[in-house]
Amino acid sequence: MSWYDELVGRVRLPEPVMVTREQALPGRAQPLVVPDTHYVNGHPIHPPFPDGMRVAVVAMGCFWGAEKGFWELDGVYSTAVGYVGGYTPNPTYEEVCSGRTGHTEAVLVVFDPAVLDYAAVLRHFWEDHDPTQGMRQGNDRGTQYRSAVFTLDAEQAEIAAATAAAYGMRLAEAGFGTITTQIAPLADLSGFYYAEGYHQQYLAKNPHGYCPVHATGVSCPVGLGA
Repeated sequence: MSWYDELVGRVRLPEPVMVTREQALPGRAQPLVVPDTHYVNGHPIHPPFPDGMRVAVVAMGCFWGAEKGFWELDGVYSTAVGYVGGYTPNPTYEEVCSGRTGHTEAVLVVFDPAVLDYAAVLRHFWEDHDPTQGMRQGNDRGTQYRSAVFTLDAEQAEIAAATAAAYGMRLAEAGFGTITTQIAPLADLSGFYYAEGYHQQYLAKNPHGYCPVHATGVSCPVGLGA
């Protein structure tokens, strides 16, 4: 248990509160300048992607380490980091960190479903962070660090709900609290605002950079027939 978790156990800190649309920063019309290709594998990070590829969008705390975990998976074609789920168009990192955009730090995962299906993508998502922490992950506290799955169609929404229910049971058996992960539809990828270029594949450029892991150690039953 970290010092932060010990502190929370002794002192009831106020939960960060989501900004409203009326309170959100105005943002800008123009997207931020972002490289076209993945720093690690050279594949495009913007659509259109090759035929047959699928896309997942998830949020699990600081997006640097989260992205690295996905680009290392077999079957993942490309990844990118960005901001999703809020109101401010084309926000900057500083704006998102202020808590006044409503966005959470997210990862876009482009994958080959013949190698890695959506349920397997979500298995990694559930197992690689603690989805019970509300508006934080470890010491990273704020609405921009909330856990979320942004679904792009009805099939993804169904799988997200099913895996959340299955993993929630496993977590409860292990003594964890209720899953707080937001599961929300994303109409299309125009709602994924790419983060600044220096954030993209950050840990490949800065291998000794900040990379917290808040996994619970509880395995997700997806694909195990459980």
